[in-house]
Amino acid sequence: MFARWYESALRSKLAKPYVHLMFGARQTGKSTLIRKLLPAGTLEIDLADPSVRSRYLTEPERLIAECRRLPRRRGGAYVFVDEAQSVPAMFDAVQSLYDRDKRRWRFVLCGSSARKLRKTGANLLPGRSFLHHLFPLTLTERPPIPSGVSHAGSPLEFPWREKKPPTRRFPAADLETRLAFGELPGIAAAPEQDRHELLRAYAIVHLEEEIRREAMVKDWAAFLRFLRLAATESGQTLNYAAISHETGLSQPTVKSHYQLLEDMFIGFPIAAWSGSPRKHLLSTPRFLLFDLGLRHAAADLTPSRDVVRANPGPLFEQWVGIELWKRLQYLRTGTLHYLRTKDGAEVDFIIAREGALTPIEVKWTERPTPSDARHLLTFLREHPKTARHAYLICRCRLPMRLHDNVTALPWFCL
Repeated sequence: MFARWYESALRSKLAKPYVHLMFGARQTGKSTLIRKLLPAGTLEIDLADPSVRSRYLTEPERLIAECRRLPRRRGGAYVFVDEAQSVPAMFDAVQSLYDRDKRRWRFVLCGSSARKLRKTGANLLPGRSFLHHLFPLTLTERPPIPSGVSHAGSPLEFPWREKKPPTRRFPAADLETRLAFGELPGIAAAPEQDRHELLRAYAIVHLEEEIRREAMVKDWAAFLRFLRLAATESGQTLNYAAISHETGLSQPTVKSHYQLLEDMFIGFPIAAWSGSPRKHLLSTPRFLLFDLGLRHAAADLTPSRDVVRANPGPLFEQWVGIELWKRLQYLRTGTLHYLRTKDGAEVDFIIAREGALTPIEVKWTERPTPSDARHLLTFLREHPKTARHAYLICRCRLPMRLHDNVTALPWFCL
């Protein structure tokens, strides 16, 4: 059982007398982590099982009877409902039980999609629940090869919560491996020869099961065409018109499909930065799939090092963006942006956090030069009060000072 960064925080919060809601894409390790932390004797209801789901869809009130039969326990009897979004009425049953006795039960509800809950106006227990999210592995959870330089600093520090890193971490990986197969826990722990088949099954079988289960998409073939294009264009600015033309879907349907990817936690937008004095800024968001291994499989590519070597720069940039996004989601403070002008000037990522701005460029190079930092320096000059230092993430072997206010960092120091 490998350690997760969010584990200690979740353990302490589960002891508190509230309902706990955990969301995240499938295969990010939500159920595994929850089962690791819950005590023996927990009542577990797995709504991913069709027969179990059918019973609760017809009789959601049966949860009340089952919970009342549980013996009273010091600290409360734990009840774990997996894939809870499949039966939205379960949330009402949980509220009924919780409001009658806030300490008799400890409810943990886990889900991989918010679409059905949002569309049905499901009761998410406001004022009664803690909300948790779990994402693919971060660089902290899966050690780099080579190992990082501890004194290098980072544009967004993300150390373990514990004083000492846990001994049982996921197998270490080099950059090419990460760009080829992504950071899903099950993929990282699997033999390399099996990873491409597992990712292909995830991209097709799991998504199809999830989408059809909740009746989200009527035309599955058209959605697959959309998904392939969205994966191919991952990391680029959104172009609804172009994808509409390529897939034969209307622009409102294309927008709805992008929202579906967000609701299923397998994609996210990066907003354009608007607080610049420069004119002619692009305002359309960029959109990234949440994992590069899934991105390759969904784009109908075989996840492999050959895919990386064909065009590594854009994949490296996406990996950095996904890593920064995961950290900001866990830290629950700050937002991620990008800046691009119509004449081509750009800053790949901008972290806005606690009143400060941190611009970041990503380059595939092993030998960065001051000229690689010219857009970063322009941004620093335009925001002298809020942006004090910039970073260039690359493949150099050691941190390098490119300018008084610009540091080139090896990827493993991120």
